[in-house]
Amino acid sequence: MSSTSALTPFTRLPLAAKLSVVLLAALTVGLCLLLWPHWQQNPDLSHGYFMPVIFLLLLRESRTGTLRFHGADRTSRIDHPEQAKRVNWEALTSQLACLALGLFALAAGGLYAASLGWSHDLVGFTLTFAFVLLLVAGLLVFSTASIRFIPFNWSAVTAIALWLLCAPLPPGTYSRLTLGLQLMVTENVLRALHLLGIAAVRHGNILELASASVGIEEACSGVRSLISCVFAGLLFSASLVRHPWSRGLLIGLAAPLALVMNFIRSLTLTLLANSGIKIEGFWHDLTGFAVLGVTAALLGGLALLLERKNNVQPSAISSQQADASEQESEVMGHRSEVMGHGSSVRSPSSVVSSPSSVVPASLVSRLLVSGLAFAAILVLFFYANTRPALHRDAPVPDLAAILPSAAEGWQVETARDLYQFSGVLHTDHLVQRTYTRMTERGPDQIILYLAYWRPGQASVSLVSSHTPDACWPGSGWEAVPVADPRVTLTVGRRRLAEAESRSFLSSDFPQNVWYWHLYDGHSITQQSTHSPAALLRLAWRYGFRHDGDQLFVRVSSNRPWADLAHEPVLETFFTRLQPLGL
Repeated sequence: MSSTSALTPFTRLPLAAKLSVVLLAALTVGLCLLLWPHWQQNPDLSHGYFMPVIFLLLLRESRTGTLRFHGADRTSRIDHPEQAKRVNWEALTSQLACLALGLFALAAGGLYAASLGWSHDLVGFTLTFAFVLLLVAGLLVFSTASIRFIPFNWSAVTAIALWLLCAPLPPGTYSRLTLGLQLMVTENVLRALHLLGIAAVRHGNILELASASVGIEEACSGVRSLISCVFAGLLFSASLVRHPWSRGLLIGLAAPLALVMNFIRSLTLTLLANSGIKIEGFWHDLTGFAVLGVTAALLGGLALLLERKNNVQPSAISSQQADASEQESEVMGHRSEVMGHGSSVRSPSSVVSSPSSVVPASLVSRLLVSGLAFAAILVLFFYANTRPALHRDAPVPDLAAILPSAAEGWQVETARDLYQFSGVLHTDHLVQRTYTRMTERGPDQIILYLAYWRPGQASVSLVSSHTPDACWPGSGWEAVPVADPRVTLTVGRRRLAEAESRSFLSSDFPQNVWYWHLYDGHSITQQSTHSPAALLRLAWRYGFRHDGDQLFVRVSSNRPWADLAHEPVLETFFTRLQPLGL
């Protein structure tokens, strides 16, 4: 452990550095508030509860560990009185790059929040990534030879990196990761069963046994143990071991150990199910907690073993070099302090040989505080313009009365399970009715669906992100290309606003879809929601508009529109929608 005498206490920091610390602390609190619901609702991120404390402990650990500082011009003597007041261009360039990327990611996260809502996983991940970049920029400044507040060592780097493991993964990445792990675990469990002489057949992520069926679900894919184990490996590498090769070994073993332990858990549950034991509930939860506890204990024990081995058989030369390096660091720190307090000693060799390669250290502090202040302004701007401002006194149209409750020649069925989607859609005002009849050419089907949002209840772009394009493929429907994605339709003798047209197929059953999105009584143009770039464009155009109500109208049928245009049920439906803007 190194002496902290060469470190600068907070009270003696320059004003710009103090303000930077305060702004980073405020951003840390804001990120914790943003991620707290994810830590509560997502078991894969339950270790996030400990992250604020771990972050502070690792920062404290960094100040008692190896004191590494940077930023001084390498061509000059370290004891030069002006040396502590200058940094090289490399340090400045790195800081500017981190600040610029952090602010860009922060702006992107704000636009995603306008598009998808603050609780979306993509928003949480993007804003956490932006926060990490800003922390790196702060570390580059605090670890300069002029400030010496936080050393640039492994504990400080780990304290920053661990935030990424406490943030939700983007939905697409999470889906691909869990699906890959599910299939891998299922295949390996099947092979193990065959080696044990147990008959089993695999159907996707489901194993059919002689007496039971076992499904490897997302929760059993191993994502939770993988993230938690890597988190523990990084934490132990920063807090329990000191040698680089020990740290590398600990981190490298974390992921494989997590996968092996999850495989053992899945195989154990499958064997219990094959023996006639119900694995739901007690056994499922017990093995899950056991896996997390055992993997953490194994990593912790390995870390202690590695550190004990290194301490028992130290290299005399390495030890002497380390002590000499430590003493030199302290001496140089004291010497820099003394020289900075007015010493007039000069040496020809202490003159900076390349003035163009160094810049005033105060500049990097001012750049940091300016960037962090701008980041705080961005956060306040997006929060003020995207937070819900519900007008609960606004009248809500009777959606059920708009959909015909009866139609001659048709059987009518009202959906009763739509409210399971209320949390995702951010509204309780949902209604859907299905109209079916038998004809000579086979069954005819028409589905009418309405969803309504009061003013301020959701952003325009959030509503647009839940179109059939985004939601239907995930429920088994395969998108079929259409000639024109935007069409102008007629009902009876009335021409409707331009509609979005899509086509899907499921087990040879077609479904043609037409839908409209109305904002404040006017139909608005949709944009693709498949990519983050499209969501950003959507948020940029509509994301901050919260003062109008919204209505989503969808008509789907197994028949083309030409066969439906004169159906009385559709004429009645669109006549009742006309006062709402369609």
